[in-house]
Amino acid sequence: MPQGKIMKALSGFYYVLDNDHVFQCRGRGVFRKNKVTPLVGDEVVYQAENDREGYILEIGNRKNELIRPPIANIDQAILVFSAVEPGFSSLLLDRFLVLIEANNITPVICISKVDLADGEKKEAIYEFAKDYEAIGYEVILTSTISKEGIHDLLPLFKHKTSVFAGQSGVGKSSLLNVLKPELDLKTSNISTHLGRGKHTTRHVELLMVGQGLVADTPGFSSLDFLGIEAEELSAYFPEISEKSADCKFRGCTHVKEPKCAVKAAVEAEEIKTYRYEHYLSFMEEIKDRKPRY
Repeated sequence: MPQGKIMKALSGFYYVLDNDHVFQCRGRGVFRKNKVTPLVGDEVVYQAENDREGYILEIGNRKNELIRPPIANIDQAILVFSAVEPGFSSLLLDRFLVLIEANNITPVICISKVDLADGEKKEAIYEFAKDYEAIGYEVILTSTISKEGIHDLLPLFKHKTSVFAGQSGVGKSSLLNVLKPELDLKTSNISTHLGRGKHTTRHVELLMVGQGLVADTPGFSSLDFLGIEAEELSAYFPEISEKSADCKFRGCTHVKEPKCAVKAAVEAEEIKTYRYEHYLSFMEEIKDRKPRY
């Protein structure tokens, strides 16, 4: 049976790419019965009804999957955060980093609109970039106007499936348009009343960019920590995870325990205070969530 990859999902149809030919497919009823939904990024076995249409018969094993946006088999996430309009938020970035790493996806931090930042704002952005690079993250500063950082982004896509993530209005579609102008993706200006952008992408679709596949998505509509347990959280803060080995007590949560190497590292400024505060905030959120039955 022929095999392919789901490139787009729209109105109950799945568009399967097989050797440069796209088939518009529906899922068999067995998926609904088994409560399995085909996702963009899935490797599938399908049956062609003619040279344009068919049915998906099997879904291959997934190495990871996201629910909102619904997509599978992602290699890396380009986390796009604007320097201004909307303003850069390290708290929101850390939330994305935890969620992405918990799904076994490699994050790349992309700070957009750096040309719009000046004075103290620009200095602050460069300091944040240094902080995250010191932790071990790849950070790229970009501008669709000056084209800064664009040539650094393009090689990252080679032979990988990537997803662009970030709040609306940060310029995800604008970046993709600069990377590949023929995409001509719809963009929208920031709302001056709300201080945020409008969603301009309505469905999930894999686009061929820079010898790889890039997902243009409607954005992350859920940023909670369901599925992440309190004892796992430190693993998604690399600098905290590294220091954990030196804590006196095994299973230290780095909150109130004595002789905690993580708290000592914060006091010694080896771990940034804001990162530790975000860790504590996420820990409290996880502990306070209501159990699901």
